[in-house]
Amino acid sequence: HIIRMSHFCRLIGAAAGLGERGVEVLYHAAPMHDVGKIGIPDHILLKPGALDPEEWAIMKRHPEIGAKIIGQHSDELLQAARTIALCHHEKWDGSGYPRGLRGREIPLMARIAALADVFDALTTARPYKKPWTVEEAIAYVEAQAGKHFDPALMEPFHRALPQPLAVREQFADRPGGVPAAV
Repeated sequence: HIIRMSHFCRLIGAAAGLGERGVEVLYHAAPMHDVGKIGIPDHILLKPGALDPEEWAIMKRHPEIGAKIIGQHSDELLQAARTIALCHHEKWDGSGYPRGLRGREIPLMARIAALADVFDALTTARPYKKPWTVEEAIAYVEAQAGKHFDPALMEPFHRALPQPLAVREQFADRPGGVPAAV
């Protein structure tokens, strides 16, 4: 997941005009987006069904846990990693977590990471769901523009789309969750 997601971020970021340095930072920072999940019990992370309200409250702590693990640094890469870890579940309409940021309050790299993360999560199997088709995932992303996702990222997402599909195939999960290309 983190390999695919970081490649998706790089491709969407380039199509969004981040510039060579910004794309490079995003590519290397994005894999740390869910580092906070090491603070979430396995029985919640691996639960095959929907989380109950108490489990969901625990799961929603992972962005802040991740930001704390990464810490405060002067290094550009670690700053970006912390920002992405903290803000990748914020939503354009303000309904996300942990801080309820909305619109451009959400840092651009986190907005890109959110889109890449959701697209990969939808199109791959998870303990709690079967994979969606690419077409279903694209339709969902489009329907969530202005709600979950920055509407200005829809055009870069579509311009980059042929490449993420190739990345998806190259780094497809094999049985046991190991990417095929590793």
